[in-house]
Amino acid sequence: MARSDNRRWWALGALVLSVLTLGLDVTILNVALPTIAADLSAGTGALQWIVNAYVLVFAGLMLPAGALGDRYGRKRLLLIGMAVFGLASLIAAWSSSAAVVIAVRAVMGLGAAIIMPIVLAMLTVLFTERERGRAISFVVIGIGAGLPLGPIVGGYLLEHFWWGSIFLINVPVVATAMAAIAVLLPESRDPHPAAADLPGGVLSTLGLVSFVYGVIEAPGRGWDHPLVLAALAAAVVLLTVFVWWELRTPQPMIDLRLFGRAQFAWGTAGATLASFALFGLLFTLPQYLQFVAGLDAFGTGVRLLPLIAGIIVGAPVAEKLAARAGYRLPVALGLLLAGVGLAAGATTGAGSGYPFVAAWLTVAGLGAGLSLAPAMDAVLAALPPQRSGSGTAITMALRQVAGALGVAPLGSLLAAGYTSKLDTAGLPDPIADTARDSVAGALAVAARTGDPALAASAHAAFVHGMALALAAAAAVALIGSALTAAFLPGRPHRDIEPHPTPNPHASTPTA
Repeated sequence: MARSDNRRWWALGALVLSVLTLGLDVTILNVALPTIAADLSAGTGALQWIVNAYVLVFAGLMLPAGALGDRYGRKRLLLIGMAVFGLASLIAAWSSSAAVVIAVRAVMGLGAAIIMPIVLAMLTVLFTERERGRAISFVVIGIGAGLPLGPIVGGYLLEHFWWGSIFLINVPVVATAMAAIAVLLPESRDPHPAAADLPGGVLSTLGLVSFVYGVIEAPGRGWDHPLVLAALAAAVVLLTVFVWWELRTPQPMIDLRLFGRAQFAWGTAGATLASFALFGLLFTLPQYLQFVAGLDAFGTGVRLLPLIAGIIVGAPVAEKLAARAGYRLPVALGLLLAGVGLAAGATTGAGSGYPFVAAWLTVAGLGAGLSLAPAMDAVLAALPPQRSGSGTAITMALRQVAGALGVAPLGSLLAAGYTSKLDTAGLPDPIADTARDSVAGALAVAARTGDPALAASAHAAFVHGMALALAAAAAVALIGSALTAAFLPGRPHRDIEPHPTPNPHASTPTA
Protein backbone atom coordinates (compact mmCIF):
# COMPACT_ATOMS: atom_id res chain seq x y z
CA MET A 1 0.00 0.00 0.00
CA ALA A 2 1.64 3.25 -1.14
CA ARG A 3 2.22 5.88 1.47
CA SER A 4 0.16 8.40 -0.53
CA ASP A 5 -2.77 5.98 -0.62
CA ASN A 6 -5.64 7.62 1.27
CA ARG A 7 -7.02 4.20 2.14
CA ARG A 8 -4.92 4.25 5.30
CA TRP A 9 -7.05 7.15 6.58
CA TRP A 10 -10.13 5.01 6.00
CA ALA A 11 -8.30 2.25 7.89
CA LEU A 12 -7.79 4.74 10.73
CA GLY A 13 -11.55 5.19 10.76
CA ALA A 14 -11.94 1.47 11.40
CA LEU A 15 -9.40 1.65 14.25
CA VAL A 16 -11.18 4.66 15.79
CA LEU A 17 -14.48 2.78 15.54
CA SER A 18 -12.86 -0.10 17.43
CA VAL A 19 -11.70 2.01 20.38
CA LEU A 20 -14.96 4.00 20.38
CA THR A 21 -16.81 0.72 20.92
CA LEU A 22 -14.54 -0.12 23.87
CA GLY A 23 -15.00 3.32 25.47
CA LEU A 24 -18.75 3.15 24.96
CA ASP A 25 -18.92 -0.30 26.54
CA VAL A 26 -17.25 0.91 29.75
CA THR A 27 -20.04 3.34 30.64
CA ILE A 28 -23.08 2.05 28.76
CA LEU A 29 -23.27 -0.93 31.11
CA ASN A 30 -23.63 1.28 34.20
CA VAL A 31 -26.94 2.60 32.87
CA ALA A 32 -28.37 -0.91 32.45
CA LEU A 33 -27.32 -2.40 35.80
CA PRO A 34 -30.64 -1.66 37.60
CA THR A 35 -32.59 -3.26 34.74
CA ILE A 36 -30.28 -6.29 34.65
CA ALA A 37 -30.67 -6.65 38.42
CA ALA A 38 -34.45 -6.77 38.09
CA ASP A 39 -34.68 -9.00 34.99
CA LEU A 40 -32.01 -11.52 36.02
CA SER A 41 -32.57 -11.36 39.81
CA ALA A 42 -28.95 -10.30 40.22
CA GLY A 43 -27.75 -9.13 43.62
CA THR A 44 -25.22 -6.41 44.34
CA GLY A 45 -22.32 -8.88 44.27
CA ALA A 46 -23.32 -10.21 40.85
CA LEU A 47 -23.67 -6.69 39.47
CA GLN A 48 -20.20 -5.79 40.73
CA TRP A 49 -18.73 -8.81 39.01
CA ILE A 50 -20.50 -8.03 35.75
CA VAL A 51 -18.44 -4.83 35.76
CA ASN A 52 -15.26 -6.15 37.35
CA ALA A 53 -14.83 -9.37 35.33
CA TYR A 54 -14.27 -7.21 32.25
CA VAL A 55 -11.83 -4.85 34.01
CA LEU A 56 -9.76 -7.68 35.51
CA VAL A 57 -9.24 -9.54 32.25
CA PHE A 58 -8.73 -6.34 30.27
CA ALA A 59 -5.96 -5.12 32.57
CA GLY A 60 -4.37 -8.51 33.11
CA LEU A 61 -3.98 -9.66 29.50
CA MET A 62 -2.91 -6.50 27.71
CA LEU A 63 0.82 -7.13 28.08
CA PRO A 64 0.87 -10.64 26.57
CA ALA A 65 -1.64 -9.56 23.89
CA GLY A 66 0.68 -6.79 22.68
CA ALA A 67 3.64 -9.15 22.58
CA LEU A 68 1.62 -11.76 20.67
CA GLY A 69 0.69 -9.14 18.07
CA ASP A 70 4.37 -8.36 17.49
CA ARG A 71 5.13 -12.05 17.14
CA TYR A 72 2.21 -13.47 15.12
CA GLY A 73 0.87 -10.46 13.23
CA ARG A 74 -1.00 -7.38 14.45
CA LYS A 75 -3.74 -7.39 11.82
CA ARG A 76 -4.43 -11.06 12.45
CA LEU A 77 -4.59 -10.61 16.21
CA LEU A 78 -6.72 -7.47 15.89
CA LEU A 79 -9.28 -9.38 13.81
CA ILE A 80 -9.28 -12.16 16.41
CA GLY A 81 -9.79 -9.64 19.23
CA MET A 82 -12.65 -7.96 17.40
CA ALA A 83 -14.30 -11.31 16.66
CA VAL A 84 -13.99 -12.36 20.33
CA PHE A 85 -15.47 -9.05 21.50
CA GLY A 86 -18.34 -9.18 19.00
CA LEU A 87 -19.23 -12.83 19.66
CA ALA A 88 -19.18 -12.29 23.42
CA SER A 89 -21.42 -9.23 23.00
CA LEU A 90 -23.90 -11.32 21.00
CA ILE A 91 -24.01 -14.00 23.70
CA ALA A 92 -24.32 -11.39 26.47
CA ALA A 93 -27.33 -9.82 24.75
CA TRP A 94 -29.30 -13.07 24.99
CA SER A 95 -28.03 -14.30 28.36
CA SER A 96 -30.60 -15.65 30.79
CA SER A 97 -28.59 -15.53 34.02
CA ALA A 98 -26.16 -13.21 35.77
CA ALA A 99 -23.51 -15.97 35.83
CA VAL A 100 -23.51 -16.15 32.03
CA VAL A 101 -23.28 -12.37 31.74
CA ILE A 102 -20.27 -12.37 34.10
CA ALA A 103 -18.56 -15.08 32.05
CA VAL A 104 -19.08 -13.37 28.71
CA ARG A 105 -18.02 -10.02 30.18
CA ALA A 106 -14.70 -11.67 31.02
CA VAL A 107 -14.46 -12.86 27.41
CA MET A 108 -15.24 -9.31 26.24
CA GLY A 109 -12.34 -8.18 28.43
CA LEU A 110 -10.09 -10.61 26.56
CA GLY A 111 -11.17 -9.11 23.24
CA ALA A 112 -10.60 -5.58 24.55
CA ALA A 113 -7.14 -6.51 25.89
CA ILE A 114 -6.17 -7.57 22.37
CA ILE A 115 -7.78 -4.62 20.56
CA MET A 116 -6.47 -1.64 22.54
CA PRO A 117 -2.67 -2.07 22.29
CA ILE A 118 -2.82 -3.44 18.73
CA VAL A 119 -4.80 -0.41 17.49
CA LEU A 120 -2.06 1.93 18.71
CA ALA A 121 0.71 -0.33 17.43
CA MET A 122 -0.83 -0.24 13.93
CA LEU A 123 -0.36 3.53 13.80
CA THR A 124 3.40 3.10 13.46
CA VAL A 125 2.76 0.86 10.45
CA LEU A 126 0.18 3.01 8.70
CA PHE A 127 1.54 6.52 9.17
CA THR A 128 4.75 8.45 8.83
CA GLU A 129 6.18 10.27 11.82
CA ARG A 130 4.74 13.56 10.55
CA GLU A 131 1.25 12.07 10.15
CA ARG A 132 1.22 9.99 13.31
CA GLY A 133 0.35 12.85 15.67
CA ARG A 134 -2.82 13.58 13.74
CA ALA A 135 -3.74 9.89 13.64
CA ILE A 136 -3.25 9.55 17.40
CA SER A 137 -5.44 12.60 18.03
CA PHE A 138 -8.31 10.83 16.23
CA VAL A 139 -7.79 7.69 18.30
CA VAL A 140 -7.77 9.74 21.52
CA ILE A 141 -11.02 11.42 20.45
CA GLY A 142 -12.49 7.94 19.84
CA ILE A 143 -11.43 6.68 23.26
CA GLY A 144 -12.60 9.82 25.06
CA ALA A 145 -15.88 10.22 23.19
CA GLY A 146 -17.01 6.68 23.94
CA LEU A 147 -17.00 7.21 27.72
CA PRO A 148 -19.64 9.97 28.09
CA LEU A 149 -21.62 8.69 25.10
CA GLY A 150 -22.37 5.49 27.03
CA PRO A 151 -25.15 6.95 29.22
CA ILE A 152 -26.70 8.72 26.20
CA VAL A 153 -26.81 5.64 23.99
CA GLY A 154 -27.67 3.35 26.90
CA GLY A 155 -30.49 5.59 28.08
CA TYR A 156 -32.02 5.67 24.61
CA LEU A 157 -31.75 1.91 24.10
CA LEU A 158 -33.27 1.09 27.47
CA GLU A 159 -36.16 3.44 26.76
CA HIS A 160 -37.00 1.66 23.50
CA PHE A 161 -35.60 -1.90 23.80
CA TRP A 162 -34.57 -4.53 26.37
CA TRP A 163 -31.35 -4.50 28.39
CA GLY A 164 -29.59 -6.88 25.98
CA SER A 165 -29.61 -4.15 23.32
CA ILE A 166 -26.69 -2.43 25.07
CA PHE A 167 -24.56 -5.44 24.12
CA LEU A 168 -26.21 -6.16 20.79
CA ILE A 169 -25.33 -2.71 19.47
CA ASN A 170 -21.67 -3.77 19.53
CA VAL A 171 -22.21 -6.48 16.91
CA PRO A 172 -22.85 -4.41 13.74
CA VAL A 173 -20.15 -1.93 14.79
CA VAL A 174 -17.63 -4.75 15.25
CA ALA A 175 -18.64 -6.37 11.94
CA THR A 176 -18.17 -3.08 10.09
CA ALA A 177 -14.79 -2.44 11.71
CA MET A 178 -13.62 -6.00 10.95
CA ALA A 179 -14.56 -5.69 7.26
CA ALA A 180 -12.65 -2.42 6.96
CA ILE A 181 -9.64 -3.82 8.84
CA ALA A 182 -9.55 -6.93 6.65
CA VAL A 183 -9.54 -4.87 3.44
CA LEU A 184 -7.54 -1.78 4.38
CA LEU A 185 -4.90 -2.74 6.95
CA PRO A 186 -1.57 -4.31 5.99
CA GLU A 187 -0.23 -7.16 8.07
CA SER A 188 2.77 -6.35 10.26
CA ARG A 189 4.89 -8.19 12.79
CA ASP A 190 8.37 -8.34 14.24
CA PRO A 191 10.47 -9.93 11.45
CA HIS A 192 12.79 -11.48 14.05
CA PRO A 193 10.53 -12.38 16.99
CA ALA A 194 11.97 -13.57 20.26
CA ALA A 195 11.03 -16.94 21.69
CA ALA A 196 7.72 -16.93 23.54
CA ASP A 197 8.20 -15.72 27.13
CA LEU A 198 5.68 -17.92 28.95
CA PRO A 199 6.90 -17.14 32.51
CA GLY A 200 6.74 -13.40 31.78
CA GLY A 201 3.21 -13.71 30.41
CA VAL A 202 1.98 -15.68 33.42
CA LEU A 203 3.67 -13.43 35.99
CA SER A 204 2.43 -10.19 34.40
CA THR A 205 -1.13 -11.47 34.04
CA LEU A 206 -1.40 -12.83 37.59
CA GLY A 207 0.28 -9.76 39.05
CA LEU A 208 -1.93 -7.24 37.27
CA VAL A 209 -5.10 -9.24 37.98
CA SER A 210 -4.19 -9.44 41.69
CA PHE A 211 -3.46 -5.73 41.87
CA VAL A 212 -6.62 -4.60 40.08
CA TYR A 213 -8.71 -7.07 42.13
CA GLY A 214 -7.34 -5.64 45.36
CA VAL A 215 -8.00 -2.07 44.22
CA ILE A 216 -11.54 -2.94 43.11
CA GLU A 217 -12.41 -4.67 46.38
CA ALA A 218 -10.85 -2.04 48.66
CA PRO A 219 -13.64 0.58 48.65
CA GLY A 220 -16.29 -1.97 49.68
CA ARG A 221 -14.27 -4.13 52.07
CA GLY A 222 -11.82 -1.53 53.36
CA TRP A 223 -8.14 -1.12 52.56
CA ASP A 224 -7.20 -3.06 55.71
CA HIS A 225 -9.38 -6.10 54.90
CA PRO A 226 -7.32 -9.35 54.84
CA LEU A 227 -8.49 -10.23 51.30
CA VAL A 228 -7.51 -6.81 49.97
CA LEU A 229 -4.15 -6.90 51.72
CA ALA A 230 -3.48 -10.43 50.45
CA ALA A 231 -4.34 -9.47 46.86
CA LEU A 232 -2.14 -6.38 46.94
CA ALA A 233 0.71 -8.25 48.60
CA ALA A 234 0.48 -11.03 45.99
CA ALA A 235 0.53 -8.37 43.27
CA VAL A 236 3.69 -6.77 44.68
CA VAL A 237 5.46 -10.15 44.85
CA LEU A 238 4.33 -11.30 41.39
CA LEU A 239 5.14 -8.02 39.65
CA THR A 240 8.51 -7.79 41.41
CA VAL A 241 9.38 -11.28 40.19
CA PHE A 242 8.09 -10.30 36.72
CA VAL A 243 10.45 -7.31 36.59
CA TRP A 244 13.33 -9.45 37.84
CA TRP A 245 12.62 -12.09 35.20
CA GLU A 246 12.20 -9.64 32.32
CA LEU A 247 15.49 -7.92 33.12
CA ARG A 248 17.38 -11.20 33.22
CA THR A 249 15.87 -13.44 30.58
CA PRO A 250 17.67 -13.18 27.22
CA GLN A 251 14.39 -12.87 25.28
CA PRO A 252 11.89 -10.89 27.44
CA MET A 253 8.24 -10.44 26.53
CA ILE A 254 8.54 -6.73 27.40
CA ASP A 255 11.72 -4.67 27.17
CA LEU A 256 11.51 -2.92 30.54
CA ARG A 257 14.71 -1.03 29.76
CA LEU A 258 12.45 1.30 27.76
CA PHE A 259 11.63 2.94 31.09
CA GLY A 260 15.23 4.07 31.25
CA ARG A 261 14.46 6.37 28.30
CA ALA A 262 12.91 9.67 29.37
CA GLN A 263 10.70 9.98 26.31
CA PHE A 264 9.02 6.60 26.83
CA ALA A 265 8.89 6.79 30.63
CA TRP A 266 7.46 10.30 30.89
CA GLY A 267 5.17 9.89 27.88
CA THR A 268 3.72 6.87 29.66
CA ALA A 269 3.54 8.81 32.93
CA GLY A 270 1.69 11.68 31.26
CA ALA A 271 -0.90 9.37 29.69
CA THR A 272 -1.31 7.45 32.95
CA LEU A 273 -1.82 10.53 35.13
CA ALA A 274 -4.28 12.03 32.64
CA SER A 275 -6.23 8.76 32.73
CA PHE A 276 -6.28 8.76 36.53
CA ALA A 277 -7.83 12.24 36.55
CA LEU A 278 -10.28 11.47 33.73
CA PHE A 279 -11.60 8.23 35.25
CA GLY A 280 -11.90 9.87 38.66
CA LEU A 281 -13.98 12.63 37.08
CA LEU A 282 -16.20 10.15 35.23
CA PHE A 283 -16.79 8.24 38.46
CA THR A 284 -17.87 11.22 40.56
CA LEU A 285 -19.66 13.67 38.28
CA PRO A 286 -22.38 11.33 36.89
CA GLN A 287 -23.42 10.56 40.47
CA TYR A 288 -23.66 14.28 41.21
CA LEU A 289 -25.80 14.86 38.12
CA GLN A 290 -28.12 11.97 38.95
CA PHE A 291 -28.42 12.11 42.74
CA VAL A 292 -27.95 15.81 43.46
CA ALA A 293 -29.16 17.47 40.24
CA GLY A 294 -31.91 14.85 39.83
CA LEU A 295 -31.24 13.88 36.20
CA ASP A 296 -31.87 10.50 34.59
CA ALA A 297 -29.15 8.50 32.80
CA PHE A 298 -29.87 10.03 29.41
CA GLY A 299 -29.87 13.57 30.79
CA THR A 300 -26.61 12.84 32.61
CA GLY A 301 -24.96 11.65 29.42
CA VAL A 302 -26.09 14.72 27.49
CA ARG A 303 -24.62 16.99 30.16
CA LEU A 304 -21.26 15.22 29.86
CA LEU A 305 -21.00 16.35 26.23
CA PRO A 306 -18.81 19.39 27.12
CA LEU A 307 -16.16 16.84 28.11
CA ILE A 308 -16.27 15.41 24.58
CA ALA A 309 -16.19 18.92 23.13
CA GLY A 310 -13.05 19.70 25.12
CA ILE A 311 -11.33 16.49 24.01
CA ILE A 312 -12.32 17.04 20.36
CA VAL A 313 -10.86 20.55 20.43
CA GLY A 314 -7.83 19.66 22.53
CA ALA A 315 -6.52 16.62 20.64
CA PRO A 316 -5.93 18.28 17.23
CA VAL A 317 -4.57 21.43 18.89
CA ALA A 318 -2.12 19.22 20.78
CA GLU A 319 -0.99 17.64 17.51
CA LYS A 320 -0.16 21.07 16.06
CA LEU A 321 1.57 22.21 19.27
CA ALA A 322 3.65 19.04 19.41
CA ALA A 323 4.71 19.44 15.78
CA ARG A 324 5.94 22.99 16.48
CA ALA A 325 7.17 22.86 20.07
CA GLY A 326 7.64 19.18 20.90
CA TYR A 327 5.85 16.90 23.34
CA ARG A 328 6.57 18.70 26.60
CA LEU A 329 4.44 21.80 26.05
CA PRO A 330 1.07 20.19 25.16
CA VAL A 331 1.36 17.38 27.73
CA ALA A 332 2.31 19.70 30.59
CA LEU A 333 -0.22 22.34 29.52
CA GLY A 334 -2.95 19.71 29.15
CA LEU A 335 -2.37 18.29 32.62
CA LEU A 336 -2.31 21.85 33.99
CA LEU A 337 -5.68 22.64 32.39
CA ALA A 338 -7.12 19.32 33.57
CA GLY A 339 -5.96 20.15 37.10
CA VAL A 340 -7.47 23.65 36.93
CA GLY A 341 -10.76 22.25 35.63
CA LEU A 342 -10.93 19.61 38.35
CA ALA A 343 -10.01 22.15 41.02
CA ALA A 344 -12.88 24.34 39.83
CA GLY A 345 -15.11 21.27 39.91
CA ALA A 346 -14.19 20.76 43.56
CA THR A 347 -15.96 24.05 44.34
CA THR A 348 -19.26 22.83 42.86
CA GLY A 349 -22.09 23.07 45.35
CA ALA A 350 -25.51 21.45 45.64
CA GLY A 351 -27.05 24.59 44.15
CA SER A 352 -24.48 25.24 41.43
CA GLY A 353 -26.07 25.77 38.05
CA TYR A 354 -25.23 23.58 35.08
CA PRO A 355 -23.43 26.40 33.16
CA PHE A 356 -20.73 26.39 35.84
CA VAL A 357 -20.41 22.58 35.64
CA ALA A 358 -20.27 22.73 31.82
CA ALA A 359 -17.51 25.36 31.97
CA TRP A 360 -15.12 23.44 34.19
CA LEU A 361 -15.98 20.17 32.46
CA THR A 362 -14.97 21.73 29.12
CA VAL A 363 -11.66 22.91 30.60
CA ALA A 364 -10.95 19.42 32.01
CA GLY A 365 -11.82 17.82 28.66
CA LEU A 366 -9.58 20.28 26.83
CA GLY A 367 -6.75 19.35 29.18
CA ALA A 368 -7.32 15.63 28.62
CA GLY A 369 -7.29 16.10 24.85
CA LEU A 370 -4.15 18.23 24.97
CA SER A 371 -2.21 15.78 27.13
CA LEU A 372 -3.23 12.31 25.95
CA ALA A 373 -2.48 12.57 22.22
CA PRO A 374 1.11 13.90 22.43
CA ALA A 375 1.89 11.64 25.39
CA MET A 376 0.94 8.60 23.30
CA ASP A 377 2.85 10.00 20.32
CA ALA A 378 5.93 10.33 22.52
CA VAL A 379 5.60 6.66 23.49
CA LEU A 380 5.17 5.46 19.90
CA ALA A 381 8.05 7.61 18.66
CA ALA A 382 10.32 5.95 21.23
CA LEU A 383 9.50 2.41 20.05
CA PRO A 384 11.05 0.40 17.26
CA PRO A 385 8.18 -0.48 14.89
CA GLN A 386 8.74 -4.21 15.31
CA ARG A 387 8.10 -3.95 19.09
CA SER A 388 5.27 -1.40 18.95
CA GLY A 389 2.67 -3.91 20.15
CA SER A 390 4.44 -4.88 23.37
CA GLY A 391 5.60 -1.29 23.96
CA THR A 392 2.14 0.26 23.68
CA ALA A 393 0.72 -2.60 25.76
CA ILE A 394 2.81 -1.41 28.72
CA THR A 395 1.39 2.09 28.43
CA MET A 396 -2.20 0.93 27.93
CA ALA A 397 -1.96 -1.54 30.83
CA LEU A 398 -0.73 1.25 33.10
CA ARG A 399 -3.57 3.49 31.87
CA GLN A 400 -6.06 0.75 32.72
CA VAL A 401 -4.53 0.35 36.18
CA ALA A 402 -4.69 4.14 36.56
CA GLY A 403 -8.37 3.97 35.68
CA ALA A 404 -8.96 1.46 38.46
CA LEU A 405 -6.89 3.60 40.83
CA GLY A 406 -8.82 6.68 39.74
CA VAL A 407 -12.04 5.01 40.85
CA ALA A 408 -10.99 3.08 43.97
CA PRO A 409 -9.07 5.57 46.17
CA LEU A 410 -11.10 8.53 44.95
CA GLY A 411 -14.26 6.51 45.54
CA SER A 412 -13.06 5.74 49.05
CA LEU A 413 -12.30 9.42 49.61
CA LEU A 414 -15.75 10.40 48.33
CA ALA A 415 -17.41 7.80 50.58
CA ALA A 416 -15.45 8.93 53.65
CA GLY A 417 -16.31 12.58 53.01
CA TYR A 418 -19.97 11.71 52.48
CA THR A 419 -20.25 9.62 55.64
CA SER A 420 -18.49 12.23 57.78
CA LYS A 421 -20.96 14.97 56.82
CA LEU A 422 -24.24 13.04 56.66
CA ASP A 423 -26.61 13.86 59.53
CA THR A 424 -28.46 10.71 60.61
CA ALA A 425 -29.36 11.88 64.12
CA GLY A 426 -32.66 10.46 65.30
CA LEU A 427 -32.82 7.71 62.67
CA PRO A 428 -33.08 4.03 63.73
CA ASP A 429 -29.81 2.15 63.26
CA PRO A 430 -30.85 0.03 60.24
CA ILE A 431 -32.19 3.09 58.40
CA ALA A 432 -29.15 5.15 59.36
CA ASP A 433 -26.86 2.41 58.06
CA THR A 434 -28.70 2.40 54.72
CA ALA A 435 -28.38 6.18 54.48
CA ARG A 436 -24.69 6.09 55.32
CA ASP A 437 -24.04 3.33 52.78
CA SER A 438 -24.64 5.60 49.75
CA VAL A 439 -26.34 8.79 48.66
CA ALA A 440 -28.79 6.66 46.66
CA GLY A 441 -29.73 4.80 49.85
CA ALA A 442 -30.16 8.04 51.77
CA LEU A 443 -32.40 9.54 49.11
CA ALA A 444 -34.48 6.34 48.99
CA VAL A 445 -34.93 6.47 52.77
CA ALA A 446 -35.81 10.19 52.61
CA ALA A 447 -38.42 9.55 49.92
CA ARG A 448 -39.91 6.60 51.82
CA THR A 449 -40.09 8.42 55.15
CA GLY A 450 -40.92 11.86 53.80
CA ASP A 451 -37.82 13.40 55.39
CA PRO A 452 -36.63 16.41 53.32
CA ALA A 453 -33.97 17.23 55.90
CA LEU A 454 -32.28 13.87 55.29
CA ALA A 455 -32.35 14.45 51.51
CA ALA A 456 -30.79 17.90 51.95
CA SER A 457 -28.14 16.48 54.25
CA ALA A 458 -27.37 13.69 51.74
CA HIS A 459 -26.97 16.23 48.93
CA ALA A 460 -24.63 18.39 51.00
CA ALA A 461 -22.65 15.39 52.23
CA PHE A 462 -22.20 14.00 48.72
CA VAL A 463 -21.03 17.37 47.41
CA HIS A 464 -18.49 17.49 50.24
CA GLY A 465 -17.19 14.02 49.34
CA MET A 466 -17.08 14.92 45.63
CA ALA A 467 -15.08 18.04 46.43
CA LEU A 468 -12.46 15.94 48.23
CA ALA A 469 -12.25 13.45 45.34
CA LEU A 470 -12.00 16.10 42.63
CA ALA A 471 -9.44 18.08 44.63
CA ALA A 472 -7.30 14.94 44.93
CA ALA A 473 -7.63 14.28 41.19
CA ALA A 474 -6.69 17.91 40.53
CA ALA A 475 -3.60 17.56 42.70
CA VAL A 476 -2.50 14.47 40.76
CA ALA A 477 -2.96 16.28 37.43
CA LEU A 478 -1.07 19.36 38.63
CA ILE A 479 1.80 17.28 39.98
CA GLY A 480 1.85 15.43 36.65
CA SER A 481 2.02 18.76 34.82
CA ALA A 482 5.06 19.83 36.85
CA LEU A 483 6.82 16.48 36.39
CA THR A 484 6.28 16.27 32.65
CA ALA A 485 7.34 19.91 32.23
CA ALA A 486 10.57 19.04 34.01
CA PHE A 487 11.39 15.62 32.56
CA LEU A 488 9.52 14.87 29.32
CA PRO A 489 11.82 15.63 26.36
CA GLY A 490 10.52 18.33 24.06
CA ARG A 491 11.61 16.67 20.85
CA PRO A 492 11.83 13.00 19.79
CA HIS A 493 14.99 11.27 20.98
CA ARG A 494 16.37 8.62 18.67
CA ASP A 495 18.39 6.95 21.43
CA ILE A 496 16.79 3.53 21.63
CA GLU A 497 17.79 1.96 18.36
CA PRO A 498 17.75 3.41 14.89
CA HIS A 499 14.83 2.50 12.72
CA PRO A 500 13.36 3.89 9.52
CA THR A 501 10.41 6.23 9.35
CA PRO A 502 7.28 4.14 9.85
CA ASN A 503 5.47 3.20 6.68
CA PRO A 504 3.05 0.53 5.56
CA HIS A 505 5.87 -1.80 4.46
CA ALA A 506 8.02 -1.35 7.55
CA SER A 507 7.62 -4.26 9.90
CA THR A 508 7.05 -7.33 7.81
CA PRO A 509 5.82 -8.68 4.49
CA THR A 510 2.11 -9.32 4.16
CA ALA A 511 1.09 -12.63 5.63
